Amino acid sequence: MISDRLFVYGTLMRGFDHPMARLLSANADLIGEARCRGRLYLVKHYPGLVLSDDPADIVHGELYRLRARDEMLHEFDMYEAYGEAFPQPTEYLRQMLGVTLEGGGNSEAWTYVYNWPVAGLPRIESGKFLAQ
Repeated sequence: MISDRLFVYGTLMRGFDHPMARLLSANADLIGEARCRGRLYLVKHYPGLVLSDDPADIVHGELYRLRARDEMLHEFDMYEAYGEAFPQPTEYLRQMLGVTLEGGGNSEAWTYVYNWPVAGLPRIESGKFLAQ
């Protein structure tokens, strides 16, 4: 089964005034706050998630259920410049990863993982993009 869940940790979250955040809000149901294992870096005005095996590395975000999965994933792929139509290597890769809901429980969800070098980028130590 291909998941209809999307984990977001940056400009697509509630509280961020961006057209794509509004698109997500209008076409998905918020399941709740969630977290995954990873490190968060400030790329420009947006973050990049790099996966980590270290249990101390946590990225906080939100988990959504997409109502029209294929259409919405296509829209977000275009926003993140991910896919064969874009110059390789793309800045982000869409990957399935495990997330933990704040109230307990685990889920598998799509997310966009940063795919370019992070050397020289400031790390967001809290793992919370909107709090930095």
